[in-house]
Amino acid sequence: MIQIRKPLTLFLLLTSGLILMILFTPPASPTNPDPDVSKQIAIALKSMASGLRDPVGLTHAGDGSGRLFVIEQPGRIRVLENGVLKEAAFLDIRKRVASGGEKGLLGLAFHPNFSKNRRLFVNYTASEKGLRTVIAEYTADPQLEKVDPATERRLMEIPQPFGNHNGGQIAFGSDGMLYIGMGDGGAGNDPQGNGQNLKTLLGKMLRIDVDRKEDNRAYGIPLDNPYRMQKDIPSEIWAYGLRNPWRFSFDSESGELYAGDVGQSSREEINIIQRGRNYGWNIMEGKICTPRVNPICDKRHLEDPIFDYPRSEGTVVIGGYVYRGKAIPALYGAYLYGDYGNGRLWILRYADRKVSDTRLLLKTGRAISALGEDENKELYLIDYQGEVLKIINKNN
Repeated sequence: MIQIRKPLTLFLLLTSGLILMILFTPPASPTNPDPDVSKQIAIALKSMASGLRDPVGLTHAGDGSGRLFVIEQPGRIRVLENGVLKEAAFLDIRKRVASGGEKGLLGLAFHPNFSKNRRLFVNYTASEKGLRTVIAEYTADPQLEKVDPATERRLMEIPQPFGNHNGGQIAFGSDGMLYIGMGDGGAGNDPQGNGQNLKTLLGKMLRIDVDRKEDNRAYGIPLDNPYRMQKDIPSEIWAYGLRNPWRFSFDSESGELYAGDVGQSSREEINIIQRGRNYGWNIMEGKICTPRVNPICDKRHLEDPIFDYPRSEGTVVIGGYVYRGKAIPALYGAYLYGDYGNGRLWILRYADRKVSDTRLLLKTGRAISALGEDENKELYLIDYQGEVLKIINKNN
């Protein structure tokens, strides 16, 4: 996950205790060289739920219920329905989750056909057989109201050499495949060389088929995975050279996979993840050769991030979503992402392999651990200090 720090100072004006309103005119900076008052986007943050325990994610089930599911890092999934946070957990696996620091219940994805097959998937760290990442399937009750932990079926267990850089996000693409973001295994500078090692699942984006089993696996390997037919390379690998892709998402319109890869000491980066590509870690950090590791490097055959930013602007990138909702027309098609270290929320637009319209939206004062999306494609900000906030149009 992210390196946990003391809570940030809340330095912004809260009005009515519920809505944080800001109309921001971006200053000139390396990521926003040409500010323009005409490009202001008036947004606000509306508190939807509070009192959560270390929330690190939010998603929906795609079942038409309108419910939001919030991931609590210690091992619970809570339901936010009609503006009310339910006290009873949708799923409680705290007894089997190893939590703390960058460990815990880190990811949740509902099967595209959840309303009929009741299947959902989680990503968590466990320590009963040595620290490992567990990708597990659960089945909800017939009413889709609760999940019995006894329904667990483990699909994958990936040993973790250190306690940090566990990745955590899982998500289904429009192709029906489950994508799994794996960090490099932790410590500093990738001491085991996992990012560039095609014999390990660490430092990779994985892609599996949860609707069939193959050989001795509890899942199948998609026929178009790049290393399916190559000996000695795990066929689950979709892309590699990642450090810690904590949060990623698919653009629901273009299908592109955007990932925020957390940097080490110099650069934070946003990648478009594509089949078989090498994203450079630990040869590169962002668009530069990795300081103190590869000060002079060969960048050939490495994929640059579409965007990176220096530590002077943020320290822990939080990958977000391309906005496809209707409530804020000025944001349509923009990719929103944040930074846990300073609570800033930005946008960028990406088309024809170029980034445009990069700007700072809000200095939120929040410990942003994730962004989330509801069934209507509206977006939410998750504050690690215990709150869910909806990103809304200030003018409505």
